[in-house]
Amino acid sequence: MGNVVAIHQPNFMPWIGYFYKIYQSDTFIFLDDVQIQKKGASFSNRVSILVEGKEKYLTIPIKRGSGIRNINTTRFNDNRWKNKITANLQANYARANFFKENKDLIFDLIHFDAENLADYNINFIKTITKKLCFNVDFIKSSKFEIKSTSTERLIELVKLVNGKVYLSGSGGDKYQNCDLYKNAMIVLQYNKVPNFSYRQLKTESFVTGLSIIDAIFNIGFDVLINEIFIPE
Repeated sequence: MGNVVAIHQPNFMPWIGYFYKIYQSDTFIFLDDVQIQKKGASFSNRVSILVEGKEKYLTIPIKRGSGIRNINTTRFNDNRWKNKITANLQANYARANFFKENKDLIFDLIHFDAENLADYNINFIKTITKKLCFNVDFIKSSKFEIKSTSTERLIELVKLVNGKVYLSGSGGDKYQNCDLYKNAMIVLQYNKVPNFSYRQLKTESFVTGLSIIDAIFNIGFDVLINEIFIPE
């Protein structure tokens, strides 16, 4: 059908569903020049892992300051959180089947030195995508310096990369004007993440929505590639 384009903010160590969106795309645009949430944590700086069978958040402390701050201008309070996160992962995943095999990769990504939150998250996402052997082109929305907002912004981005299909999140109908895609001759599709589960530590019931590192440590990249991301 042509160039399938997905657009998403660069999330912190995202869950499998995020990577499934990348998997279905020809071009993936990081929406890095949008405003970060003013208060509390968002998926840009928070993700969950499994601790004693329960979901627990890992959070990057960020500088908020005053006024509007975009993801690609958001800085870190300090770097101490990196050691805290690696220690947390060591304590909770050391006995996972693929922890030793992938520990260095994940810990190096956590200790990656970046000037802003967007670049930090993008480095993680692009590295994991390469390990998953996905064939996709990445680009940052900030490259285009677009001034439009909402659905108009998404359509403009899709057109700028010669997209024919826009792959939206499953909840896209709640915030976007679907008719505008028809008028722009862009096919609107939705990212439908298949049902999946795998063996996790210290729990009988599968806990979904966790960072992909939970799957990397528990089942490894080969199973992720061949069983979770099934070739079409």
